[in-house]
Amino acid sequence: MPYVNIRVTNEGVTAAQKLELIEGATDLLSRVLGKDPATTVVIIDEVETDNWGLNRESITMRRRRPKSAV
Repeated sequence: MPYVNIRVTNEGVTAAQKLELIEGATDLLSRVLGKDPATTVVIIDEVETDNWGLNRESITMRRRRPKSAV
């Protein structure tokens, strides 16, 4: 039973986009590894940008900086 966990920041991912991720991950495992889609579990976690860090700062702070400073 394959288990896929996708984590994204909670910045407006739509239900349609989530469904596309679920379908795509399921299809990929089926095509590449021959896994049964009926037993493939896909979980999408949306993470607050304050709880996601990169290079010693939160994504919230990175998003506030001018684009040229990133």
